[in-house]
Amino acid sequence: MWPRRNRAAEDFHARLLQEVDEEKKGICKDPFIYEADVQVQLIGKGQPNPLKNILNENDVVFILEKVPLEKEETSPVEELQSEETAISDFSTGENVGPLALPVGRARQLIGLYTMAHNPNMTHLKISRPVTALPPLWVRCDSSDPEGTCWLGAELITTNSSIVGIVLYVVSCKADKNYSVNLEDLKNSHKKRHHLSTVTARGFAQYELLKSTALDDTVPASQTTITLDISWSPVDEILQIPPLSSNATLNIKVESGDPRSPLSHLHRELKFLLVLADGLRTGVTEWPAPLEAKPAIEVVQEFLNDLNKLDGFGDSTKKDTETVKHDSAAFDRSIECLFTVRCDLDFAEQLWCKMSSSVISYQDLVKCFTLIIQSLQRGDVQPWLHSGSNSLLSRLIHQSYHGTMDTVSLSGTIPVQMLLEVGLDKLKKDYISFFIVDIQEQVYRVQKLHHILEILVSCKLFIKPQHELLFSLTQSCIKYYKQNPLDEQHIFQLPVRPTAVKNLYQSPPPRLRIVLCQVLLPLSASYIENPQKWRVEISSSQKKVKTVWQLSDSPPVDHLNCHKPDFSELTLNSSLEERISFTSMVTCSQVHFK
Repeated sequence: MWPRRNRAAEDFHARLLQEVDEEKKGICKDPFIYEADVQVQLIGKGQPNPLKNILNENDVVFILEKVPLEKEETSPVEELQSEETAISDFSTGENVGPLALPVGRARQLIGLYTMAHNPNMTHLKISRPVTALPPLWVRCDSSDPEGTCWLGAELITTNSSIVGIVLYVVSCKADKNYSVNLEDLKNSHKKRHHLSTVTARGFAQYELLKSTALDDTVPASQTTITLDISWSPVDEILQIPPLSSNATLNIKVESGDPRSPLSHLHRELKFLLVLADGLRTGVTEWPAPLEAKPAIEVVQEFLNDLNKLDGFGDSTKKDTETVKHDSAAFDRSIECLFTVRCDLDFAEQLWCKMSSSVISYQDLVKCFTLIIQSLQRGDVQPWLHSGSNSLLSRLIHQSYHGTMDTVSLSGTIPVQMLLEVGLDKLKKDYISFFIVDIQEQVYRVQKLHHILEILVSCKLFIKPQHELLFSLTQSCIKYYKQNPLDEQHIFQLPVRPTAVKNLYQSPPPRLRIVLCQVLLPLSASYIENPQKWRVEISSSQKKVKTVWQLSDSPPVDHLNCHKPDFSELTLNSSLEERISFTSMVTCSQVHFK
């Protein structure tokens, strides 16, 4: 038995060490399989970490879990553990996400990790001194009476020498009627670790905005705004964070929500990207039109209306009336922050018409042919904003003098013409100026749109002070000067608790989440109670701690816990009526003598 266990510890350490070495060399690899039933993945610093919901960990760790069903192979290991494994197999025929290992199997793996690092195990064929590996965490299926969902191990080092190990146990359960006392947690921690004094640090997270799918036609976006608050000391469980706390807004906004007041701009931007990609690749994937009429009819009607107004009338009135009517449903502050321009010139109006109706290259050629012929005949003499250098603008200026260059509407010229017109229009919409090539301009406009989406979301939902909005704008611009577009990026903005206390201490009685014309009433208690509340009890030994957490969603993603959604709630529902989840982290410290 012992020779086999020794070889297992040696092989396990060697395989984990190989993974660390390859990661240092920049070799990106998929998770590897250990002994047929275990999948091992090295999570790098800054990568999504499944432990963040419990321990706020964001460092390099090994995550071990059960091999996904499609990767499993029949082996003696599975046969020996078939009874335990059945608990963690969710054979629903759907993608169930990460799979947990039986608790007994998880303890075996933690034991191998501990053996390999114990300097007293000199009989093991491992190079000395033993190379310390990152912490190791194993997903567990909660099949034991304690409901263990994670087991972890982290080394204790002094002057690069391994002197001990901290073993973690994380349990979790759905508990509507939880009961816990802060003093009991403190006393338990003192007794377990033989301490005389401890400190308690609190953490609360408030979910200020989360988009939801209200029907099959309007899916949920990834837009979220949360408020993280931390403080010390903690006076009681579920204490409201004091004004002396540290607070940070976490903002992630996904562009393109059809309920956003910027949805019309986003559609124009997407069409602009289609044209730019078409020039780059030679293949244009035309989006579905908004107009029911063919593009040539839309443009012809536009020219006819313009001709009736002699080219100088207020031809923007019809288009802007609809936009103004829709915007009447918005919050007044949003109208002040972003209003649709009413001074669209001929080229910009033409862009609006064509971007909503053109579905092919042939449409482009026909429309521009019609426009050029109208200019040549003098049927229209449209006005333009100054400063445009697009090909269409030059032709229009030439038409004022009765002479126009001959333009061959072939190859990429029609696409280039419409792209220039659209870019001019959107640059004015975003009040920006660029001196780079046209392809880069399109991508920069896309970044600007994302920044605008972020500012509108914050202005609408959390109504920050001007100084906060200015700081957020600066942060977004600084990020996008150095990084490509990333709508999954979370912008963090440190704030003073006094500036946001109304969001979690005394919310207004008619607090609402508003997405365009869709209203989702929520009771004030939804914001009064945090989405997550946690207390960490520790001493001078930083790695030794006890953590208790209450959350309104499962803190682990590998257990089949039921989480109610908005569709299950009545308009008068509150957080207390939903299932709560409690989790507990305890640890023990082992010193190698």
